[in-house]
Amino acid sequence: MKKFNIRKVLDGLTAASSSSSSSSATAQPGTPRENDVVQETLQSEHFQLCKTVRHGFPYQPSSMAFDPVQKILAVGTQTGALRLFGRAGVECYCQHESGAAVIQLQFLINEGALVSALADDSIHLWNLRQKIPAILHSLKFNRERITYCHLPFQSKWLYIGSERGNIHIVNVESFTLSGYVIMWNKAIELSTKTHPGPVVHISDNPMDEGKLLIGFECGVVVLWDLKSKKADYRYNYDEAIHSVAWHHEGKQFVCSHSDGSLTTWNIRAPAKPAQIITPHGKQPKDGKKPEPCKPILKVEYKTTRAGDPFMVLSGGLSYDTVGRRACLTVMHGKSTAVLEMDYPIVDFLTLCETPYPNDFQEPYAVVVLLEKDLVVIDLGQIGYPIFESPYPLSIHESPVTCCEYFADCPSELIPALYSVGSRQKRQGYSKKEWPISGGNWGQGTQTYPEIIITGHADGSIKFWDASALMLQVLYKLKTAKVFERARGKEEKPSTDIVDEDPFAIQTLFWCPESRMLCVAGVSAHVIIYRFSKQEVTTEVVQLLEVRMQCEFSEVDSPDPGGEQTPTLPTPAAPSSPQEAEPLNQLTAGVNSSEGARDNIPCLQVRSSPLKQSPGYQVELVVQLVWVSGEPPQQITSLAVNSSLGLVVFGNSNGLAVVDYVQKTLLLNLGTSELYSPSDPCQRQPRSPRKPRQPSGGFCDSNDGSNNSEDRCKSPTSDGKDNAFTRSRSSSVTSIDRESREAISSFYFCESFPRKSDSLASPCLLVGTTQGSVMMVALGLQPGGDQKPQQTLSFASCGTLVQLKGGILTMALLDAAGTLLPPSCEAWYDPNASDEEKEKVRRRRPATPPSSQEGQDSQFAVLCSEKQAKVVAMTSQTIIYKHNITETSFVLRADVVQMAGTYCIACFCANGHIMSLSLPSLRPLLDINYLPLTDMRIARTFCFSNLGQALYLTSPTEIQRITYSQETCDNLQEMLSELFTPVETPEAPNRGFFKGLFGGGAQSLDREDLFGETAAGKASRSLAQHIPGPGSMEGMKGAASGVVGDLARARVALDERGQKLGELEERTAAMMASAESFSKHAHNMMVKYKDKKWYQL
Repeated sequence: MKKFNIRKVLDGLTAASSSSSSSSATAQPGTPRENDVVQETLQSEHFQLCKTVRHGFPYQPSSMAFDPVQKILAVGTQTGALRLFGRAGVECYCQHESGAAVIQLQFLINEGALVSALADDSIHLWNLRQKIPAILHSLKFNRERITYCHLPFQSKWLYIGSERGNIHIVNVESFTLSGYVIMWNKAIELSTKTHPGPVVHISDNPMDEGKLLIGFECGVVVLWDLKSKKADYRYNYDEAIHSVAWHHEGKQFVCSHSDGSLTTWNIRAPAKPAQIITPHGKQPKDGKKPEPCKPILKVEYKTTRAGDPFMVLSGGLSYDTVGRRACLTVMHGKSTAVLEMDYPIVDFLTLCETPYPNDFQEPYAVVVLLEKDLVVIDLGQIGYPIFESPYPLSIHESPVTCCEYFADCPSELIPALYSVGSRQKRQGYSKKEWPISGGNWGQGTQTYPEIIITGHADGSIKFWDASALMLQVLYKLKTAKVFERARGKEEKPSTDIVDEDPFAIQTLFWCPESRMLCVAGVSAHVIIYRFSKQEVTTEVVQLLEVRMQCEFSEVDSPDPGGEQTPTLPTPAAPSSPQEAEPLNQLTAGVNSSEGARDNIPCLQVRSSPLKQSPGYQVELVVQLVWVSGEPPQQITSLAVNSSLGLVVFGNSNGLAVVDYVQKTLLLNLGTSELYSPSDPCQRQPRSPRKPRQPSGGFCDSNDGSNNSEDRCKSPTSDGKDNAFTRSRSSSVTSIDRESREAISSFYFCESFPRKSDSLASPCLLVGTTQGSVMMVALGLQPGGDQKPQQTLSFASCGTLVQLKGGILTMALLDAAGTLLPPSCEAWYDPNASDEEKEKVRRRRPATPPSSQEGQDSQFAVLCSEKQAKVVAMTSQTIIYKHNITETSFVLRADVVQMAGTYCIACFCANGHIMSLSLPSLRPLLDINYLPLTDMRIARTFCFSNLGQALYLTSPTEIQRITYSQETCDNLQEMLSELFTPVETPEAPNRGFFKGLFGGGAQSLDREDLFGETAAGKASRSLAQHIPGPGSMEGMKGAASGVVGDLARARVALDERGQKLGELEERTAAMMASAESFSKHAHNMMVKYKDKKWYQL
């Protein structure tokens, strides 16, 4: 796992160096006045960036392996990734540097190690005994292409088959090649004139380790005697082989072929197969061969002590089943079960009770790796039910279109969401425990609750518990239930503004305190949800239709009263083709081939009663309607104020404010109207309108032409995302400059809308894609405690400040630099009794901060795609300014809590992740992490509190990262352990008679055969050994530069000192030995000095 370090480099930036980017309007940053106001505590030591964990289904899987003792599953992918799974919450992600596809995986069973073979003809040994696995050794073949690997149980010699048909042998301890090679021309018959093709299978006889079964693609199978170095038997069949499986007694094996047939061979009868069957072939009556079927890609043959063996195979369906989904076939005795899968099968493995191949296998489950799912089938129950997966593998069930991350949210939320989500679980799962149960959870101290919300292309929203580096789905909400569905292509409504996925989630806003959820979809619709623990049936879904329109000439704002006839544009020179069309009045919807579509929403809200289960229930649906043949613009920003019961949304036409309690439209303003200060517009609440009737007047704004192409893209498409069609730099073309300005950000707050104000009042900050920040004052009339009688007035206060690039985020700080969150009400159950509502419902009172003379009591934090500014609110002057990037643009910015205070976290399109202190905007972190390669990353990247962030690294996987030094320091403790000490099961008992007559398993000393003494050295040019970063050689090799030279010099000195010490010890030992010899010699001389030769 890659870590990035940045140490105190950025803290050395002085106030003078940042003054060049500061505003000259007020005092420069770093002056005593400002520093006295807010004492900042964040330093660069608080920041460090590293990946933490990856969740979701492995993208583009290619191979799989299972350790039956450790009970760990490994999945390799086409991009060189390695995902390891144990019990629920035990996951690990590793990556091969080359990025080549993983073609095969082999566990060193119960050894805490794994061998991976890649498509670039390299093999790697992974150490799984550490929390972050590392490569110990690698071997890169130069002249041979790897096609198949086999590592016998409890053996250190790995067999590697090649495309040329040869078999090489590698010592997995040292990762060196043996001189023992099985050449293809020695294995096949000398009379054969054609090459047998690549090696597609290698396995040793379960009862005799000295016999190796080699399968060639052409259909030839060879039983090779390792000791005599020759073939014992050759089995020929005229159909290509895809896989081979042994019977555990070692007397029979089964081959699967390209014509959909299975051949069973007795090892001592190579002339013809003992049995030929075509499981899915139609058997003709005249005794001829059955019709050929699709290839059987893999077969496994597993025996049971008590009953019939299991034969499991993938593929082999007849060719007339066109369009049928992929199937797994389980043959047990006389029964054959065909299990349909949702996606094509990549690989499967049968899980057995014993790791020993020469014992009854006792299969209990089948793990099936599909292209987009992982399924485990219970073989022990009738009907073969599947196990309920504990992993978060359904992130991609429908493509993710948006993502939000909430760290350190209220603790009662997760139990509340879990209680309503547990009722949504499917039935019919196996009653047994999940069989992949290895590893242990981490022991981290990170205990705060975390929630991730994902919006999807089918209109669904999923809430995930992301606490403690785990991920578990809590609750799923289907927003499409609110709308009528077209039953066929001919009934598809012509009012759609997207080619596909009309219910896709564009953006969402969630208030954790009040539990209000507001969702905007691509069909220009907004749905407001309340959370309830009780089931209700809604007879009529409340609907509000809003007409937001763009005009092409200057007009006066419409009278702010209720229902008005819109003011028609004054005559002007035509500026676009649409101008010549007449503007329809607020009449009933028109949708005919002759007239232009008008007052028609893109989707039809359901007319039948809607049964709403406990959880999120629809409060109100707001739909934008077509205007004079022009479709509504997609919604680009969204915010909710639960204490006032307001939702505000905006697009390229302007903004609209809706009272979701009274179901009325309160304000409908064009973007151009926001720029000019206006008198307060009092909006009396109106009674709810009848369904399907448009509400309120429309906005007349003077903006550019209408470009419909961008609206016709689904968020799931690979094209340019609608949410990011903003100005990218200050040097945009004139066409881009004239493009429509959209609302990009909202922030409800209680502040000072005008310089003259001395008391804070409810306000709405509005940011646009052209970098303007404007304020709208919300006036709450006296007696507003009871919402049904409250009256709101709105006044545009004009532009507060201008920034480069589109506005991304806005926030408000108090005089101490603490975040002032938007006011919100405490959650209450809308379906509870009135008494309970009154007990729980407490609107948070507005407590405006006191305005002290000579000192600003609030700071507005504004961040755009290019720069950040901090504005003192009482004086409305810029006190800090920082240019974030000149050559790129910021994709995501959030004001987050970090180490007890607040900062801005930014992610740029050039891959940089940055952090700025508040309010002085000092750079604290700047690391080049991940260049933007896909709009998916831009759409899903989000920061959260306490140094947490995430993004969708592939269509199926969420990558979580941290920018907190504390989390990085504790990461080792927080991560789960893959390897746990487990005793290997005892080997099967050979029995008295088998031991007496030699019928049991025959062992083989492979060291005598494959070692350097017997087999010699392998050719050096065949493969190159590469020490891995996890080995000692790799650590030595990784040292480079001056530090590396010093380290090597130190190692050399240590080695020299060690050698000198050893030499001294040897010299002392030799001296002692010489002295001892001298004593013995003297004693002998004294003993025999006076004796004659015959006395000796």
